[in-house]
Amino acid sequence: MLKTLGAQIGVYRKESILAPLFTVLEGVLETMIPLVMASIIDDGIEAGDIRHVYQYGVLMVALAALALLCGILAGKLAAKASTGFAANLRAGMFRNIQNFSFTNIDKYSTAGLVTRLTTDVTNLQNAFQMILRMCVRAPVTMICAIVMAVSVSPRLSAVFLVAMVFLLVVLPNILIPTSRMFRKVFRRYDDLNASVQENVSAIRVVKSFVREDFENSKFRKAAQALYDLSVKAESRISFSFPSMMIAVYGCNLALSWFGAHMIVGGSLTTGELSMMFSYVMNILMGLMMLSMVFVMITMSVASAQRIAEVLNERSDLTSPENADRDIPDGSVDFDHVDFAYQSGSGKPVLQDIDFHVKSGETIGIIGGTGSAKSSLVNLISRLYDVTAGTVRVGGKDVRSYDLDTLRNQVSVVLQKNVLFSGSIYENLRWGDKNATDEECRRACRLACADEFISRLPEGYNTYIEQGGTNVSGGQKQRLCIARALLKKPRILILDDSTSAVDTATDAKIRRAFREEIPDITKFIIAQRVSSVQDADRILVLDNGRISGFGTHEELLKTNAIYQEVYESQTKGSGDFDGNGGED
Repeated sequence: MLKTLGAQIGVYRKESILAPLFTVLEGVLETMIPLVMASIIDDGIEAGDIRHVYQYGVLMVALAALALLCGILAGKLAAKASTGFAANLRAGMFRNIQNFSFTNIDKYSTAGLVTRLTTDVTNLQNAFQMILRMCVRAPVTMICAIVMAVSVSPRLSAVFLVAMVFLLVVLPNILIPTSRMFRKVFRRYDDLNASVQENVSAIRVVKSFVREDFENSKFRKAAQALYDLSVKAESRISFSFPSMMIAVYGCNLALSWFGAHMIVGGSLTTGELSMMFSYVMNILMGLMMLSMVFVMITMSVASAQRIAEVLNERSDLTSPENADRDIPDGSVDFDHVDFAYQSGSGKPVLQDIDFHVKSGETIGIIGGTGSAKSSLVNLISRLYDVTAGTVRVGGKDVRSYDLDTLRNQVSVVLQKNVLFSGSIYENLRWGDKNATDEECRRACRLACADEFISRLPEGYNTYIEQGGTNVSGGQKQRLCIARALLKKPRILILDDSTSAVDTATDAKIRRAFREEIPDITKFIIAQRVSSVQDADRILVLDNGRISGFGTHEELLKTNAIYQEVYESQTKGSGDFDGNGGED
């Protein structure tokens, strides 16, 4: 874990080294100031030597100024190093998440990843800054103060030892249980973020079912659980300050009592006693800082583990060495394929899938809910790897291709359509960042999206809100189809991507595909028979197995499942929308 996190310091190593060095200088210089003060009292004020007072007064001011300068430099360098470290952590995690396969992504919740990128990184940033400053300053100050105090009066220094033993017994009993509580606090943050993320993303569903009160109650419970645990942890840790004050005031009283007797006895001077008072504060404040560092580090250990987990996660899908970057054509072959989402997890979702598609063919895929239609097409672009058997594109195993090359030639419109905030042009150019305006318009004509875009006030420059909330479901689907077409792929996969489009518009899209892009291999997953019946061949899936594969006419004669679906849809009132294609 430390190696993983240390690598993220990157270009801020220089600041991470210089900050502790300046902190050490600051601590040493501050330790010398009480020594100079003692000389001013004993050899200047009490001896009546004003010249000595002035000389050592200037020296004390110079030491204080140097200590201040070192402190400023150390603080600035530590802030730069810790902030840069946090920026590198966020960038490293985000970059690694982009490389995750679907299997990797399935391991983490969205809320959990958000918490790691925000709260956990902030905790680690604060801890790193404290390590560079307090974790260095406290031991240096304590060691220097103890050495100076013992050199002045070994007997009186025993007061420090008693106070340190007291704090070493009390503070761990306060801080160790508290650290366990803080680990639970971060898990509560995940629950709270999950509640917010789920509610905001599904706010329309919440309102349509009038579930605002229920969601408010759920959020209050998550917030209250976080509040209760945080208060419990903070309340416990608050006892550390009174304990420290007991030690400080106890030391001051003991020093005053024993020091006064030693001054009267002549074994201690007034200046030396004032110096002892300064050193006792240095020692006990050093202990206080160490206790704070301990708490912060303990709090951040859980965060560090969660961050390292994401940084160390490696995609289970990678390009092979000497990967193939040439895809000859759009032919697709499934050779006795089995697939399970988790290897060895029991019955696979796809079993013995064996069929062959020529380049340029249009294949319809139909089947009941849970028949693994989406799982099947996800194997073509290698979003998942097969458990057994082989998937070939262009006559070559998909595992032999460079991943970027393969996915650039296999364009997928997923079941859950996503648009990003930005103009329609900007969304379309996800398919091809260099696409011209005319190429964007042509893709939209093929997807029947130009029909509604032309009626928008700003046309193709219309701004799409986050998640595409200002366009309808059917409009969103057509924009996503146009975006996929701009990739100019060899294989186009539409995963139930016209479900929100009326049948007339669906027919227009299929006709445009047939006439305008005949060389592209097309896989069309649909629930409606009308969406696939004019395909070259239709694949019928049933519980992860192939139930039938043939033309519409062949399946009507030979496949009972297809017959049943066809009859149930054609004998009913149907789902045709007579509005001519606009929803």
